[in-house]
Amino acid sequence: MSGAMPLLDSYRPLLQRPGALRFSLWGLVARLPISMVGLGVVLLVEAAHASYAVAGTVSAAYTITNAVASIAQGRLLDRLGQPKVLSACTVLFAVGMVVMMWSVEAGWPLWSTYAAAAVGGATLPQIGSAVRARWAYLLDRPSELQTAFALEGVVDEAVFITGPMLVTFMVSAVHPVAGLATAVVACTAGSLAFSALRSTAPPVHQHKHESGPKPRMPWRTMVPLAVVSTALGVLFGASEVTTIAFADEHGRQGLGGVLLAVLAVGSLLSGLVTGAVVWRRGPVHRVQWGSLAMGLIWVPAMLAPGIWSLALFLFVGGMAIAPTMAATFALAESVVPPRRLTEGMAILQTGVTAGVAPGASISGVLVDEHSAAAAYAVCLAGGLVAALAAALIPRAGRRTPVP
Repeated sequence: MSGAMPLLDSYRPLLQRPGALRFSLWGLVARLPISMVGLGVVLLVEAAHASYAVAGTVSAAYTITNAVASIAQGRLLDRLGQPKVLSACTVLFAVGMVVMMWSVEAGWPLWSTYAAAAVGGATLPQIGSAVRARWAYLLDRPSELQTAFALEGVVDEAVFITGPMLVTFMVSAVHPVAGLATAVVACTAGSLAFSALRSTAPPVHQHKHESGPKPRMPWRTMVPLAVVSTALGVLFGASEVTTIAFADEHGRQGLGGVLLAVLAVGSLLSGLVTGAVVWRRGPVHRVQWGSLAMGLIWVPAMLAPGIWSLALFLFVGGMAIAPTMAATFALAESVVPPRRLTEGMAILQTGVTAGVAPGASISGVLVDEHSAAAAYAVCLAGGLVAALAAALIPRAGRRTPVP
């Protein structure tokens, strides 16, 4: 316990800032749907239609519209402010998901289920981007932001550990609707409470012609970062499907979720350490080496002889996730104009989201045609593509302050 206290001491000054602890905690609650809705939709629709194919396409409708609309929502968050945009999106998200659940249970035409899922995906509040934008507004020093982004990476991992287990428990113990309904309640309560915390919300940056040209997005940095994020999304989607298939091939299907939790725990612990370390190298360096590490860690997984050896490799491999993601967001914050910061964060979030589905699909084909071990090659490829994209990031300084 004594060894853990200095580690946690690094986070205490940040969380003691006025309002910081509240928006970080409500942000955690509001982000639970990220790891719950996709699985909840699959379990609900499959129970009603007895078809994983239909369930997968409904989930895809939700995911695709979420990826398409999230950048536009980030732009609106910067221009209209978090309270207005998040409140409106929360209400629309809740309505869309309730209609979707009702359409499934009432046996409405399938097109209504797709339409409602699409509305829910398009309006899911971008809390992850909003939380990081608040930290960037609240903190001045890059070292503090690195710690804050590492903390949010830990929160993300906690969400991905807790959410799937909560969904599956509610579905098995209560009703197929219960898992998805829990996600909607968490999102609604968390997002509305988060948006009500106005004192820590970044100022509104409305663009007016008389105030000068719109600040430019630093695309030379953001395009490689977007590719990095998408490639890592491919890696995440592939690792989930492949790890579950690996457990199934070894006759331990029930341990698939445990293996994924081991991966998340490794990332969570490394995220805590990342936030407590004073880094001598800048975020560009950490993104480049972290992306490479996130690819190479899957080589031993491809050779794992059994469940427990894979668990060890996943735990060690997970340690590359949180530091790389924290450095990615820290680099974006350092170059994106303040008036477009939430939009910039949303670009990275969208990249990760957009990569998950193709990663899962490609790895699924490899599992069917070859084996789970062979499908880990998709994770390796995702990491190497991310490393190649990261190598193209210019080694520039922080942005020029924008009034």
